[in-house]
Amino acid sequence: MNSSPVSDDKQLKLHIPKNFTLVLMSCLVLLVMCVIASLVLGARHVGWNELIDGLFHPEVDSYGANVVRKRISRTVFSLMCGGALGVSGALMQAVTRNPIADPSILGVNTGASLFVVCGIAFLNISSANQYIWLALAGAAITAVFVFGIGSMGRGGATPIKLVLAGAAISAALSSLVTAIMIPRSYVMDQFRFWQVGSVGAGTWSGITTFIPFLLVGMLIAFITAPALNALALGDDVATGLGVRTGTLRLIAALAGVLLCGAVTALAGPIGFIGLLSTHVIRLILGSDLRFLIPMSAVTGAIILTISDVGGRLIGSPGELEVGVVTAFVGAPILILLAMKSKVRSL
Repeated sequence: MNSSPVSDDKQLKLHIPKNFTLVLMSCLVLLVMCVIASLVLGARHVGWNELIDGLFHPEVDSYGANVVRKRISRTVFSLMCGGALGVSGALMQAVTRNPIADPSILGVNTGASLFVVCGIAFLNISSANQYIWLALAGAAITAVFVFGIGSMGRGGATPIKLVLAGAAISAALSSLVTAIMIPRSYVMDQFRFWQVGSVGAGTWSGITTFIPFLLVGMLIAFITAPALNALALGDDVATGLGVRTGTLRLIAALAGVLLCGAVTALAGPIGFIGLLSTHVIRLILGSDLRFLIPMSAVTGAIILTISDVGGRLIGSPGELEVGVVTAFVGAPILILLAMKSKVRSL
């Protein structure tokens, strides 16, 4: 029997969906449109000439061109965060076999938030490099805790038990966050802006910090995709195909936590992107993770960037943080999915 956690591709042949090319091209066109919208729309709209100057004419020092240049890092950061959250959602759903699993629903974001607020309150941290390690530790510990509680009792880790465990732990951790912040006004002032979830503070320094975590998480996701397809058939079938299910779940879950934790550290807890992006692609292309994972990355980038632009337009002349926009859109969709699927496993 194969000792690798990744199953043999010959056992799970690659069948390209008939509409894959059309969906891919449509998503890429949407992605380009989102990038343009992110660069030109906001509290100060810019024209096409200013956009061209800002992108290709560094010698031009007009106000509009400088606005475009300032928005480039924000747009790149938004695309990276959305892609990471999309892939994280796909991995969480595959590992838990839960169609409504998402880092925010399973309490991973809240665990990262607790560790960050503890770092601010007790360790006086203030930089992204410090946030990221605490957020990753909090996300990982919470994920293990949720899965452990959800696995107790008869039937093991069923979808409904995981969701309930995630909701309960998230509520408990949120209470701890509040308890730590209330007597410390300086912590509340620093934490409340981060807690909303925003890509507005995206800088080239933050992007550079994020890139290694993004590359490692994405690489693991792509490598484990064939074996995760086997896992969807059930543990017994996957084991018969040579998949070490325990090792696979651990590796894939770590990749999901790595992606989600890094985003949470740098942008704050942004929910529902993994849920929305993965469901959109699954409805169109099916459940083959070799297509679902990369396309969830593209769709997640589109959804988060659209949400960021929408928040700027709705809140003009200020802006509405993207975490608020995604929660406003994602919450009713989650309720609808739960009602239709009745929390069935994948």
